[in-house]
Formats: sequence, C-alpha cells, structure tokens
Amino acid sequence: MVNSIIAGIRPARIAKFSLSGNVGRMNPKDLERILDEVNNGTLSTDEAMQRLRDLPFSDLGFARVDHHRHMRTGIPEIVFCQGKSARQIQAIAESMLENAGGVLLSRIDQEQADFIKTHFDNAQHHAEARVCVIGENTAGTEETAAVVSAGTSDLPVAEEAALTAEFLGLRVERVYDAGVAGIHRLLPHLEMLNRARVLIVVAGMEGALPSVVAGLVGRPVIAVPTSVGYGASFGGLAALLGMLNSCSPGVTVVNIDNGVGAAAAAALIAKK
Repeated sequence: MVNSIIAGIRPARIAKFSLSGNVGRMNPKDLERILDEVNNGTLSTDEAMQRLRDLPFSDLGFARVDHHRHMRTGIPEIVFCQGKSARQIQAIAESMLENAGGVLLSRIDQEQADFIKTHFDNAQHHAEARVCVIGENTAGTEETAAVVSAGTSDLPVAEEAALTAEFLGLRVERVYDAGVAGIHRLLPHLEMLNRARVLIVVAGMEGALPSVVAGLVGRPVIAVPTSVGYGASFGGLAALLGMLNSCSPGVTVVNIDNGVGAAAAAALIAKK
C-alpha cells in the first residue's frame, strides 16, 4: 500500500498541480504520520493521495514552488526576492503556506516588504538583514549555532545568517563586532563558542576572523566573506580568497554575502 502512494507522487506522473483546497502543513514528520495512518488502516490510499496531491511542486506559471524540498533535503525552499515583483512574491508565499507552517523571504527590499505586510498579518520584516518571515518557523532543535561577525558593517549578512538559522530551527547565539583588530573582544566568548554545535563567522576586509576562530574553537566553522572593505577588497573577493586560503584546517567557505547558504549548511550539520 505504501508503494502505491510513493508511485502516485512520482514527478513523472504529475505534470501540473491544482492550488484548489488546502493540503495542510507538510514536512517529513507529517508524511510519516500519513504513511502510518495508511499502514494501520485509519486512512485510505485515496485520502492519502488527496493530501499529497501538491507534494512535489505547484506550477504558478512564472514559478514552480518546490513543496518537496524540505522532505528531500532537510531545508525548505527559501524565496529569493531580488528581481521578483511583489505580487509574484505574494503568490509564491501563499502557495508555500498551503503546504508548510512558515516561509522565509530573503533579499527583500522595503517596497516589497511593505506590500507583503499588507497581505500577511503575521509577516515580520527585518530590514537590516533584508529578511521577512511569515508564519511559524520549522521544527526546532536543542542544537545551537553561534554567529560571529568581525565588524558592525558586517551585521546585515550576519543577521541574515542568524535569522535564517533560527527559521531552520536552531538556537542562535550572537557575537558581533569582534574582529581581529581587537581580538580580545572575542576571547570572553570562547566557552560559549565551544558549546555551540557549529559556528558561522562573517567578515569583510581581509577576512581573517574565521581562521582565528577555527584555531581557537573545536567546532565546524562556516566562513562568510562580505563585500565590506576599501577598494582593494574588490567587493569581497579579497575576503573570499583569504578564507579559501585559511591556514586553519576545516574552514568551509560560502559565497560572498551568502548568509542564507551558511545558515542552511549550519542547520544540516547541527541536526545530524
């Protein structure tokens, strides 16, 4: 019976999905519950198929919203708002909220956020991080991530990472403005950093802070170069190259200003 359900939701069998009705929140625990109900006979195969009909994706014409991503990868789809119209963002968010408890909108500008807040009462806009969260976060965990920034100018990217990590269910500790020009500002936090499951270290300029942190703390370090710096920083390229050439083994580096990518990697590490 379970095999018939799995066969029924294969993408090859479904080309386009209806948005009519509400399929309810859908994540790995919800799917497991549905399969258990089918297995014990309290839910028919047809009823299970009805609940799962929008599981792979919803085709909005201008976007194919991936409802299956959280189940497939452990990270739900996060909406990148740059280049999208406010109405496109609204439609994508509405589709996602039919199948999940919450949605995170990244790189959202003030005009887009104002529009979204008029359509979703529970939308929370974090202007500095260019992030908007609608609804509930994903299932939480006891695991902690620490987000460390070198300077105050790195805060937009650091907060993007911190808010995304919280949305993905991690508890986040923040240590901001603790760069290598005054490394004594970091030292009082070493005990907390060693308790964290994973560290996200954000820095511009020469990008030295992740190497220092990784040399002091026995935890996975995800380095995030920012585009902060003077002319020779080349919009974050100098920090990126510095982090890639770190003398501390085990430092992992994401793209310039990519707080979302760092948080997603941190969530996958922390939840293992």
